[in-house]
Amino acid sequence: MKLLFAAAVLLSFSSAFLSAFAQDRVAAMAAESACGPAQINYSATADTNHHPNPQPDPDKALVFVVEDIGQCADCSKSNAIINDVSAAIVKVGADGAWIGAGRGSSYLFFPVEPGEHHLCVNWQSRLSVRARAFAMSNLTAEAGKTYYFRVRLFPGDAEFSFDLEQVNSDEGKYMVASSPLSVSHPKK
Repeated sequence: MKLLFAAAVLLSFSSAFLSAFAQDRVAAMAAESACGPAQINYSATADTNHHPNPQPDPDKALVFVVEDIGQCADCSKSNAIINDVSAAIVKVGADGAWIGAGRGSSYLFFPVEPGEHHLCVNWQSRLSVRARAFAMSNLTAEAGKTYYFRVRLFPGDAEFSFDLEQVNSDEGKYMVASSPLSVSHPKK
């Protein structure tokens, strides 16, 4: 009798755990819908020879995304981890489609229509733990305005931090001015 009761409790717990896991995966997939298809990857290079200064179209907004490889406070023993992520390719998506990718500390920009938009960044990597690094943000764009977002990648000895946040225009202009333009193309 005790064995039957224990089996019923275990089955109930397993069912609740699987249901919660499935709900979490559904929620994660819904959030990732701001991104593009997972199988699309990019090649990207930093172009130090061209530094465009685009202005937003009067009927659209302009979005800049700057990749910022942060400093690692606990990496004083070795620069191997910093060197490992310094050329990281980060895919940038908006509203369910990939826009392009940045490599290392670089930037890219793209126009958007006025209204609500959902942005996504994903670390493009052959390592599964890194390829699961996503960050999202949203934006309500106004025509004629410029918006700046920073993708931060902070390496650590065993872990890393990956985020996407909107920054003010002064910080954004400075980051763009001090970074090379990223030129990216989908891999075939």
